[in-house]
Amino acid sequence: MKAEGGWGVVNTAFSSIHPTSDNDSYPYAALWDEDDIRANRLMTEAVHEHGALAGVELWVGGGMVTNFGTRLAPLGLRNRPQTDYTVLHPGQARQIDREDIRNIRKWHRDAALRAVDAGFDIVYVYATHGYLLSEFMDPVNNTRSDEYGGSLANRIRLVRELIEETKDAVGHKCAVATRFSVGLEDAESYDAFAMLAELPDLWDLVVPDYGVEMGASRFVKEASFTDEIARAKRLTTKPVVAVGRFTSPDTMAQVLRQGGQDLIGAARPSIADPFLPNKIDQGRSDEIRECIGCNICYAHDSLGVPLRCTQNPTMGEEWRQGWHPEKVVPSRKPEKVLVVGAGPAGLEAARVLGERGHSVILAEASRELGGRINCESRLPGMREWGRVRDWRVGQIGKLANVEVYPESPLEAHDVFDLGVSHVIAGPLVPAGPAIR
Repeated sequence: MKAEGGWGVVNTAFSSIHPTSDNDSYPYAALWDEDDIRANRLMTEAVHEHGALAGVELWVGGGMVTNFGTRLAPLGLRNRPQTDYTVLHPGQARQIDREDIRNIRKWHRDAALRAVDAGFDIVYVYATHGYLLSEFMDPVNNTRSDEYGGSLANRIRLVRELIEETKDAVGHKCAVATRFSVGLEDAESYDAFAMLAELPDLWDLVVPDYGVEMGASRFVKEASFTDEIARAKRLTTKPVVAVGRFTSPDTMAQVLRQGGQDLIGAARPSIADPFLPNKIDQGRSDEIRECIGCNICYAHDSLGVPLRCTQNPTMGEEWRQGWHPEKVVPSRKPEKVLVVGAGPAGLEAARVLGERGHSVILAEASRELGGRINCESRLPGMREWGRVRDWRVGQIGKLANVEVYPESPLEAHDVFDLGVSHVIAGPLVPAGPAIR
């Protein structure tokens, strides 16, 4: 869906290179064997069909994973129980030795070759977010006294080797990218970046604090760490892509013009509106369904449940339900429908029914459309949440077959006078003092 919507590159999230990095209880990608090649090819062919490139982020979990499926001991830098609050069931990591490092390098190379066979155009070395390569670079976690520990040059050695060996294995067939963290008062991160600056074909940069990188909009605003990325950009001649919950085309253009990065990366905005690039290209910026930064998409990440989005209810249901974020199937039998309540659900119901061709009456008891969003978006830092209302009100305004009646409280007997075939009513809220 994102490829159809105009995104230039569509990546998998992390993709395991070997059974010792197993997230088997959650939906994730892997490149362990021939079966995985065939499975991933389904993704790459679908992406290529729409002219986009397919990327894969090769992943070595390290001491953070529990390996529920394979039950193999995770390979970390220390022998330690996994008691971190993010781990649902404690496990036990095994401290890696030199043979393990040699194996990891081979597994990574083999996975890169499988990625090419599966049709990927970009292969990542994933050196961030607390996984094994991050453990090596962390002077607190890395207490090794050999060539992989101690000095910064030693602590980044494995990252360097994996970049060089991946380029040697597949660099003539695809691009090699590296995801890396810089900034937020971590001066050493820039020193490490400078040592590796010219090795990959593409840098995918983030900051070393997931609470900032993935922060909810109430606390972390759009493009909030572009200065951190720009500082690293000055240290390399290679192209740089970075995220930052970019939702506004004007912000994207400004960041690119300033030269702080070469490409716009987006996860949450591409979930809220998979067709964001096409809408920019076609001059339809006013139709972009902008991410509100509520983080419901990420809130259940560690529970293995389907992805959801406040702005885009089709997300995760495109294949199962046949839903499309931009194309609504016309009804074979248009009817007259009453939607009671213009909160988020009522607005969405009226919009979709209208686009299907039904004659819609949208009745709202209060003067303002939006329901609960009107209260929430007035709270400190929550202004972006108003987009849930504004986008739907804007889309409904384009539909001649949807009539909107604010300040129109209804009693049950009023429904009969309207002569409608169907009534869709939101939850009944008892009268009470207004929330200011």
